[in-house]
Amino acid sequence: MSIGPAGVLGGSALGFDLAAATEVKQRLRIEGATLSHSLCPYCAVGCALVAYTRKGADGRTELLQIEGDPDSPVNEGTLCPKGATSLQLAVSRRRVPHPLYRAPGAAEWRQVSWEFALDRLARNIKASRDATFVTEDADGNVVNRCEGVAFAGGAAFSSEEGYLATKLMRGLGLVHLEQQARV
Repeated sequence: MSIGPAGVLGGSALGFDLAAATEVKQRLRIEGATLSHSLCPYCAVGCALVAYTRKGADGRTELLQIEGDPDSPVNEGTLCPKGATSLQLAVSRRRVPHPLYRAPGAAEWRQVSWEFALDRLARNIKASRDATFVTEDADGNVVNRCEGVAFAGGAAFSSEEGYLATKLMRGLGLVHLEQQARV
């Protein structure tokens, strides 16, 4: 059953003052924002997101809201609990904005540069690879593999990122490769 204009008029005749309700204009936080389409970064399902941004007074882009894209055939505007919190991935005050390093035996973390962090990572991978590289198996077959390093791919990898990561890891001789997709 639907209520037409006569039902609304009848409601006002019953003592409801509809004038105030019809004059309410809500100012939305996303009004006038730029709409961008994206994908959820958490798993390989590929749920579509709509992100609303606006240029701030300081010229920086401010992320206002992220929600499921209702036009997506994958998620039809819905998001799982992790996807629903994707705004926090970008704007959380608890997010670590720079690399941190805790030296062996140290109790405290210290801020380091990206150059230091990536150099340290590369040196540790090289040392582990050199220490665990196997050129021949027990039967004398040439295997040229690294048994001391493993790689777990991210579920948010695109096909191209996964291919590149696999090629890089196989180039290092890794045999322990895994994908953590939860779909």
